[in-house]
Amino acid sequence: AWPHGSAQVDAACAWLRERQITDVVGDWAVRRPGVSPGGWAFQYHNDFYPDVDDTAVVGMLLDRQHDPAQAEALRRAQAWVIGMQSSDGGWGAFEPENTHLYLNHIPFADHGALLDPPTADVTARCVSFLTQLGMSAENPVIRRAIGFLRRGQETDGSWFGRWGTNYVYGTWSVLCALNAAGVPHDDPAIRRAVGFLLSVQRDDGGWGEDEETYADAPRGCYHESTPSQTAWALLGLMAAGEADHEAVARGVAYLTRTQRADGEWTELPYTAVGFPRVFYLRYHGYRLYFPLLALARYRNLQRANDRVVSVGF
Repeated sequence: AWPHGSAQVDAACAWLRERQITDVVGDWAVRRPGVSPGGWAFQYHNDFYPDVDDTAVVGMLLDRQHDPAQAEALRRAQAWVIGMQSSDGGWGAFEPENTHLYLNHIPFADHGALLDPPTADVTARCVSFLTQLGMSAENPVIRRAIGFLRRGQETDGSWFGRWGTNYVYGTWSVLCALNAAGVPHDDPAIRRAVGFLLSVQRDDGGWGEDEETYADAPRGCYHESTPSQTAWALLGLMAAGEADHEAVARGVAYLTRTQRADGEWTELPYTAVGFPRVFYLRYHGYRLYFPLLALARYRNLQRANDRVVSVGF
């Protein structure tokens, strides 16, 4: 956490708190009529469609500010996220129980993405948020969510990434969640996930993955490393207790070596997902803040007395 009283951080947190949706009951309430609003939306002026992914990330930031003024915002966010959990233990981004898969096969659904089923990456973010707030792995909400994540692990140890490309993104997300929930680093699911990330590291020390992995390309593979995907892999490995692994040092070296003189990184591939197999996005901040987060975490862990990541994200 940062020193309390930082003017920049306080201003940013106040800006975020003002944009919490507390007075609009959106379409999510069709299936959860008894849940009070308390989320954040991905876009401006979209109060009817907040999402739990953004809500979890904002909530983790506000929690780390350690400011009592955030208590009510966090309480409302926590209650809303818990209320949005689906019956299988997972979370979709915008609403619960949106799993009627037959709708993707009607003739005009040519993009095959009418639904918002629970996914590993979104579920992982919710687990990270709720456990950072102090909910334990014994809590029924967290226990069911971890069960969902365990069931969703692929045979190669990876997890599918719905909102970022792809298995590197999903695996990073879940490793952070399992660590935040207190799952031991020697747990077989974590060891398999670490093995996957190590197996797809590129010769230059970085990681990269193509959108073709949403079709039939090998998981985790791409013809070049990217800053954002390298950062995801590093953050996942560090969450799994591998801060001292030589692969992490090689990944950090890739990021420091490819940083430009102006402090930025170049990243041309699209690493965010609108709809898998349909369209993809480039969020221009990904190439900056994810490498910065990974490098800062590596530095902080190397300076600390232990190598345990103590936060959810």
